[in-house]
Amino acid sequence: MATISTWGEPRKFDPKFRGPIHNRHCTDVLCCVIFIVVILGYIALGILAWVHGDPRKVVYPTDSYGQFCGQKDTINENKTSLFYFNILKCASPIVLINLQCPTTQLCVSKCPDRFATYIDMQGSYRHNKSYWEYYRQFCKPGFNKPWKSVAQVIRDEDCPSMIIPSRPFLKRCFPDFSTKNGILTVANQTTFKDGRGKTRNVTDLREAANGINNVLDARSVGMKIFEDYASSWHWILIGLFIAMVVSLLFLVLLRFTAGVLFWIFILGVIGIIGYGVWHCYWEYDHLQGTPGSDLTIYDIGFQTDFRVYLQLRQTWLAFMIILCIVEVFIILMLIFLRNRIRIAIALLQEGSRAIGYIMSTLFYPIITFVLIAICISYWAVTAVFLSTSGEPVYKVMANQTLCKYANLTCDPETFNTTNVTKLCVSAQCTFAFYGGEGFYHKYIFIFQLSNAFVFLWLVNFAIALGQCTLAGAFASYYWAFRKPADIPTCPLFSSFGRAIRYHTGSLAFGSLILAIVQLIRIMLEYLDHKLKGTQNSFTRFLLCCLKCCFWCLEKFIKFINRNAYIMIAIYGKNFCTSAKEAFFLLMRNVVRVAVLDKVTDFLLFLGKLLVAGGVGVLAFFFFTHRIPVFTQETPTLNYYWVPLLTVIIGSYLIAHGFFSVYAMCVDTLFLCFLEDLERHDGSAERPYYMSKSLLKILNKQNVEIKRH
Repeated sequence: MATISTWGEPRKFDPKFRGPIHNRHCTDVLCCVIFIVVILGYIALGILAWVHGDPRKVVYPTDSYGQFCGQKDTINENKTSLFYFNILKCASPIVLINLQCPTTQLCVSKCPDRFATYIDMQGSYRHNKSYWEYYRQFCKPGFNKPWKSVAQVIRDEDCPSMIIPSRPFLKRCFPDFSTKNGILTVANQTTFKDGRGKTRNVTDLREAANGINNVLDARSVGMKIFEDYASSWHWILIGLFIAMVVSLLFLVLLRFTAGVLFWIFILGVIGIIGYGVWHCYWEYDHLQGTPGSDLTIYDIGFQTDFRVYLQLRQTWLAFMIILCIVEVFIILMLIFLRNRIRIAIALLQEGSRAIGYIMSTLFYPIITFVLIAICISYWAVTAVFLSTSGEPVYKVMANQTLCKYANLTCDPETFNTTNVTKLCVSAQCTFAFYGGEGFYHKYIFIFQLSNAFVFLWLVNFAIALGQCTLAGAFASYYWAFRKPADIPTCPLFSSFGRAIRYHTGSLAFGSLILAIVQLIRIMLEYLDHKLKGTQNSFTRFLLCCLKCCFWCLEKFIKFINRNAYIMIAIYGKNFCTSAKEAFFLLMRNVVRVAVLDKVTDFLLFLGKLLVAGGVGVLAFFFFTHRIPVFTQETPTLNYYWVPLLTVIIGSYLIAHGFFSVYAMCVDTLFLCFLEDLERHDGSAERPYYMSKSLLKILNKQNVEIKRH
């Protein structure tokens, strides 16, 4: 008879219980209603963002007049690149891309391809007007006064004082940097005229275009990577298909090899530690009589060179004692936990058998992947539309030290009639960014936060739905008394229907709790990023503690949710009741939980390593022309590591997808096994549902019913 423990009362026998309950009712209805309302609100938010947003603001650069460069059916249709009058005023490429560089920005059909200054153009204009025809395309539209003085042109910013050979990047004209013999150049020149009577070094452009060279080089590397993918994509797919086959074979063979793999590993660890003990003793004995070897660690104090300690007998004695303690601890753990380890291995083998009977479960992760991909796509599109929902904001651009109106908002249509142009002669009203002062624009940040929160909620719900569906299918297998004859038809589809029809509210409830914790973690990471430069040690310490605590809380909630979904799939109760019963059930069997968890983690890690590593080695030999049979078929690549890494990462993800189903299977069977032990006693009225191998390990058996 089971006894009552501090972790709740063990299950009472229910003669009507025969596995996952089919006669269910809806659970956590209130949360289900809230979840549906939130989804409808999320759709409304997407529509609102779509109405106010304009993705062209991301696709097309915007000039100082708020017009898009390269947009069809506009005056700038053929002017696809953005040109900066004085790029020296820009602090970095990030400033340029964010359209906040304090200089006139103009849409041009092509970037400058030569060095020139307005002064030189005026000098050549009298003899050859073609210089002006080329230079004027970088001046303001409609300006046709090449004789206007340089000082006035620069003051009014009618034309740039200089143009520099540039090339378009992200549809913006950046200096055409290159490195020659380790020296930074622009069009093979190291100096240029700034149009104001000074000759400057191209290194002066470095700050304004910091990092552009690396980005452009990365662009060239990106083109080569694209070429490699184009020539090797079919071989990559073959490698991923091999990974899928190997993953399936590994899961199927686990029923035969789980115990062997585990004990080989354990014996290997014991052997390695035993060798370590022998080696420490050999070093300890070998140093006997060596001058200085009998000194203690305390005598020599702290030394930065660790090899000094290896010359002491005391060091090797300490190592030997530590390894002996570890060896004895492992052996004692194996002796006392041998039955629990055997149970864990038997459950792993039973999981492999269950997947063999319900093969459709292996492909369910595809549904989860599609749902998460939809969530990510909707979140990304909504975020882009929200971020481009503002109206054009214009600001006064002038010398901040001489003009008090600098950086104030202005209206370009009425700007010339204001006093600003009189008080600040060179001031201009130019486009700055997209924003607004209306109700909608004031709460853009709240909308973005809501977008992120609902996204987390939906993603966690998709994962919860998958876990509950798989748990229901595998529970149907466990509670089938005669396997596979009593396994219901289409267990995966039936479980999915039950989860959607009856338990959407419970799954949404668990997902909501997890989403709240994840959002708090994101906000803490944001604060940590903003406060990274602060000198307040207490603030950094407090933030670090909070991040650590919420990380642990997230892990704990994921553990509770996973087991709660299993109980929901079996009994059909609400989330809180299921979470409580699952938690108490696991705590009553905490040692078994720990052993099963570690054994499962080890074998699945070994499987992922085997799949990714094995397929990766095969791909390495193939793409490096080291397999003579396929030498002619192997494509010529710029970087062989491109398809190699793709195959390795893809193989790992494929193995992770298959093994996640297996892990869910083992966890479900384990909870069912614990329920089976508490509910039944092996009598004719209360027979065990576990496999014969588990009955044998536990020294239990079902009473056979005699037939007359």
